[in-house]
Amino acid sequence: MDPIILQDIQQRLTAYKSPKRIALSSRFPFLKRPIVWTRRRIRSIQNTLNPRIRSRSSDVFFDCVVARHQSLLRRKLGDSDPHLQEQKVKNLEQAAKALNGVIIQPADIFSLWSIIGQPRRDRGYVDGMLLSNGRVVEGIGGGLCQLSNFLFWIFLHAPVEIVERYHHSMDVFPDSGRTLPFGSGATILYNFVDLKLRNISKQPLQLKLWLTDNHLKGQLLSPERISEKFHVFEKHHCFVKSDGQYFRYNQIHRETKLEGEVLKSEHITTNFAPTLYEVTEDYLERNGFEVVDINSSHRNII
Repeated sequence: MDPIILQDIQQRLTAYKSPKRIALSSRFPFLKRPIVWTRRRIRSIQNTLNPRIRSRSSDVFFDCVVARHQSLLRRKLGDSDPHLQEQKVKNLEQAAKALNGVIIQPADIFSLWSIIGQPRRDRGYVDGMLLSNGRVVEGIGGGLCQLSNFLFWIFLHAPVEIVERYHHSMDVFPDSGRTLPFGSGATILYNFVDLKLRNISKQPLQLKLWLTDNHLKGQLLSPERISEKFHVFEKHHCFVKSDGQYFRYNQIHRETKLEGEVLKSEHITTNFAPTLYEVTEDYLERNGFEVVDINSSHRNII
């Protein structure tokens, strides 16, 4: 194991086990609702006053495809209730309608919550699966994190700058047909945990989203061909074992290429999260995962 990576893992492990700051709402749970209400009001005012957070929609779509992606609507997620996945599909349908055709002008900022608004029953949203402190619960608008994950992956393959993105703090479900790197999504919570990206190209970008029976599908479009290509990949992916508990670690990187030549290489994010499911030797061996036993300070290849 690279000593620099091992040191980073150790520092993150220490920060997890001995946090320097504990959220006020965790120490005083009765304050959670007023704190959330206040933060949402502040964020709404900030977004309204930011002249760059703006967008318009059009039923006429641009001709050139910058990036495309599709995501299964129904996946086995541990022991979660399949009914919640059906409810999730309804929520995705509502949000996709609001996003379909949205145009982001050069230098403007895309804000997911500013476009789709607050999920409410009177706006067609239903209860779906939400993650709260590592537990699966029912809540209005549940399942929209699949949309934020989807959009973040598409935008990573386009000339945009990440303004605001939060990674999932826990690895809740074991891999089941995963095709993208761990930690390449984005979690959201109305409206102060947002997904925001700035269009840094010289031409507008437009979203095209739709649902089929089995997939959420989408494209990012432009009026003219964009020559740059974007390659997103992970590095140093491993499971970390410490005092009998497992964590997951990796880094997400992006390369910008022009005619095969690398113009720019970026470190997008580092993910470190406790696993909330049982990690067995059979699971690790079956998937070919690497394990770092932090207590013995050496690497084991399972």
